[in-house]
Amino acid sequence: MTELGHDRDSVRVATFNVALDRPAAGDLTRELLQGGSAQLENLAEIIQRVRPDILLLCEFDHDGEGRDERGLHAFCDRYLAQSWHGSTPIHYPVRRLLATNTGELLPCDLDGDGVIRAPRDCFGFGDFHGQYGMALLSRFPLDDARVRSFRHFPWARMPGARLPRRWSPPLRELMRLSSKNHLDLPLLVGSQVLHLLAMHPTPPVFNPINRARNHDEVRLFYDYLDGADYLVDDAGQVGGLAPGEPFVLLGDFNADPCDGDGERSMIRRLLTHPRVQGGTLEGARVPRSGGGLAFAAGRPPSRGEPAYWTQLRPLRLDYVLPSRECRWLDSGVFWPAPGDPLRYLCENADGEEGKRVSSDHRLVWIDLQLPHAVNQFAK
Repeated sequence: MTELGHDRDSVRVATFNVALDRPAAGDLTRELLQGGSAQLENLAEIIQRVRPDILLLCEFDHDGEGRDERGLHAFCDRYLAQSWHGSTPIHYPVRRLLATNTGELLPCDLDGDGVIRAPRDCFGFGDFHGQYGMALLSRFPLDDARVRSFRHFPWARMPGARLPRRWSPPLRELMRLSSKNHLDLPLLVGSQVLHLLAMHPTPPVFNPINRARNHDEVRLFYDYLDGADYLVDDAGQVGGLAPGEPFVLLGDFNADPCDGDGERSMIRRLLTHPRVQGGTLEGARVPRSGGGLAFAAGRPPSRGEPAYWTQLRPLRLDYVLPSRECRWLDSGVFWPAPGDPLRYLCENADGEEGKRVSSDHRLVWIDLQLPHAVNQFAK
């Protein structure tokens, strides 16, 4: 495989946890502006080889509120706009940093050590505000006036929320559900709107609170598709996504339907939601790779299908889930198998396959045709 092409009447949507988290605030921006990182070059080349029209980046550090865009512009202009090993540069006119709860301090001592400090006394785990953030890159315009954010949505407002019982009533009322953010990002694709429903729930590991929070973060978008009237976004708008609106759910959900530490029932429910296109739990339409199959060799048997894996744990954690209004055309996970000429983008000469090369996650993509897509995509 060299570069993935697709029909001009289709749209390619992708998510990629790029593992660009750094130890301190501003480190990533400085690195991007200075240049010279092999990880950044490989990440850029992966994106160029897949060539998504719409791309959600997870674990892209920024300032927390998404105001300082120097790092994102540097990634686009210094890396994506350059050729690597003969790749074709790619340009995204729409670039957005997405505000996040990670590293934003709570006004109280959550872990009980007598000091309010990051990362444990924050609305979302992070050593600084903006660590593990998200960003959007798109060839299609974003309807900024209709963006919906649930960053400040109180966890306690969800009916039946799995809040820790030991938390005090004030803390239970204060804590936000989203560890980062839940966003409805409406993109203007031709004459119609495609809603990107983006999230990156907390990993369900280390303690029962994270497990419960991951469950409820995944549930928020399940309820959003149901039009739940308890949902109130950060601008005060009530309810979920209107019936019949085309959408794509995407991001690193930190939830595998077959394996891992999470409560698998919730992610399985989301994958089989009536509004989500069929065949996303298992079958021919699930994005897959030869690299995942090869990674399973010599490992203990798993309950899940190794071709579906998107992370080195190994688990299926990253998703691009289209609505039933969209026509599925093709999909995949960028994880070249041993012997593939692009294998160096995921494994180096020392046999390392994680962040030292590119990421411990793999880019997941899907090709779609929207309900009224014929001759509407100017590329």
